[in-house]
Amino acid sequence: MSAIVDTCCKGVPPALATCGFEVDKVRQDFPLLSRKVHGKPLAYLDNAATTQKPQFVIDAITRFYQEECANIHRAVHLLSEEATQAYEGARVRIQRFLNARESREVIFVRGATEGINLVAATFGKQRIGPGDEVIITAMEHHSNIVPWQLLCQERGAKLVVAPINDKGELLLDQLEKLFTERTKMLNVVHVSNALGTVNPIKKIVAMAHAHGVPVLVDGAQGAPHLKVDVQDMNCDFYVLSAHKMFGPMGIGVLYGKKELLEEMPPYQSGGDMILSVTFERTTFNSLPYKFEAGTPDVAGAVGFGAAIAYLEKICLTNVAQYERELVDYCSARLLEIPGVRIVGTAEQKAAVVSFVVDNVHPHDIGTFLDQDGVAIRTGHHCAQPVMKRFGIPATSRASFAFYNTKEEIDRLAASLRNVIEVFR
Repeated sequence: MSAIVDTCCKGVPPALATCGFEVDKVRQDFPLLSRKVHGKPLAYLDNAATTQKPQFVIDAITRFYQEECANIHRAVHLLSEEATQAYEGARVRIQRFLNARESREVIFVRGATEGINLVAATFGKQRIGPGDEVIITAMEHHSNIVPWQLLCQERGAKLVVAPINDKGELLLDQLEKLFTERTKMLNVVHVSNALGTVNPIKKIVAMAHAHGVPVLVDGAQGAPHLKVDVQDMNCDFYVLSAHKMFGPMGIGVLYGKKELLEEMPPYQSGGDMILSVTFERTTFNSLPYKFEAGTPDVAGAVGFGAAIAYLEKICLTNVAQYERELVDYCSARLLEIPGVRIVGTAEQKAAVVSFVVDNVHPHDIGTFLDQDGVAIRTGHHCAQPVMKRFGIPATSRASFAFYNTKEEIDRLAASLRNVIEVFR
């Protein structure tokens, strides 16, 4: 199996030492970080939206198209065999990264959003009927609200929302009270993209399972920053996106427990998700192919596998510690500025600092900072219910990756002071 894994990403970046990294050296692996914006060096602080890609990942994708490009699973010629090995090697690497029991528990999808929609449209429709209840939390991204909202409307079920406190933390005692005999599903974010809150997933899953309720975890912001062990969490489903993990856009993974995936009907139909087709009936393929209809994004899977290889060499334990230092440093620097208020002050946070400034709209802040080469995100961050909970229309958000530096945060703070002076 190791030989198959190696085919998805040949070699590792020389700048990386096992379970460690040096920020200045790591930055050299990311070509886009060296560009200038409006004549200023780029300070890229929008990693919760998407991360930049190391040359290692770019090279893996390019190499696939230059040397191995062929369709998979459907031919006996050498190129097809090599492409198939690269694709399946990426699956095995991701399985190991998540500590899934088997590689067939790893389903390639277009991203976390499609993974959630897949579960809602198959598992959800099987389990949820009139009068049933689906629990989500008040800090969810739209992609973990709308699919369940639509499903509840279609099935005559009720969407129940678990509240958060003024720090942006989930109220576990209130969550516990929401479970009833009608509860059929709990959907919870691992790390809030708008607040940075890290939820205690293992404890939440245990709580839900005690009531016989399966759990889907939105790991789009969790997997890039924290060590993920789906067996230890014991979650039933976990979704993630490659583009937030230094990999390509347009591909992600749905992890699901094998026994649940086997019970679920196909999400889409077409080639490769079948064993046999006649005009009378179709026999569906086994896992994971039952959920991977048509020609997949093979190059994307190869790039995702390369991104995982890159992350493994850095070691997410070190990443989490360093990024927490960046969060604390950024929070302290911003709070030195009169009129700045941080939104989301949970005890357990990861890689996100959202803030508002008195009498200055976030969009104006983002526009002015951009002129100084500082890239942040402004708006509701696809989390409008979070904004409503805190009584604000939008926030400015700085979000970090392991290639960010305290010097970039200093530039953010200095530019923000200039913005405030302009508006005064």
